[in-house]
Amino acid sequence: MRRRAALNVEDPDRARLRTRIIEANLPMAGRLARRYVGRGEPYEDLAQAGALGLIKAVDGYDSNRGVPFASYAVPTILGGIRKHFRDTAWAIRVPRAAQELGAQVPEARGRLAQQRGRQPTDRELADDLAVTVAQLVAAVAALDVYRLASLNEPRPGADGLERHALVGAADPAYAAVDDHLTLQLLLAALPARERRILTMRFYGDLTQAEIATRVGLSQMHVSRLLKRSLAQLRAGMLR
Repeated sequence: MRRRAALNVEDPDRARLRTRIIEANLPMAGRLARRYVGRGEPYEDLAQAGALGLIKAVDGYDSNRGVPFASYAVPTILGGIRKHFRDTAWAIRVPRAAQELGAQVPEARGRLAQQRGRQPTDRELADDLAVTVAQLVAAVAALDVYRLASLNEPRPGADGLERHALVGAADPAYAAVDDHLTLQLLLAALPARERRILTMRFYGDLTQAEIATRVGLSQMHVSRLLKRSLAQLRAGMLR
């Protein structure tokens, strides 16, 4: 690192030394990445995040400060791996503060439970972590979206029924209820004779000629009244 720092920026040996330094420290980055195996992320992705952190450490290290490279590189590499979890491992984007608070909750809950001989309340847990109850609840809820369950995964206690079968959907009958209520009001606004004609046509299933005989009008007059009434109802439904 000191030899590299002494070289001019344009010296080709500087780039070669940088590559050697990175290659020599990749095993260290790999060991640090293995600490996080088992948290839902493939080791290959963790190792890549660790390698990127190592590169950042190599480029940012100042040998003139007298600090061992490892002392500077380890926190930088671990920071890169944690950033990977924050930015890519969560199924839904969650604020960093909620992620970090959520990570503290299990340890704090276990510690308080051991001290009190019971599970702590949200207020006790929030006071211990120096946050509000609302912040605590939000952080705990955020933990549930770290990994979303597949809709094809059987739901526990549902006799093998897949989750997607239990997802609700809009019931088309709701729209029919709205239409029915609206139509009731529109029909009530029609003159009694038009309502009677519509009833005989669509509920009594009578022909226009039969309706004309019953109401004492010509068939053509009945046809015009039907068209006018239906146009009025249609316009009212579209408002």
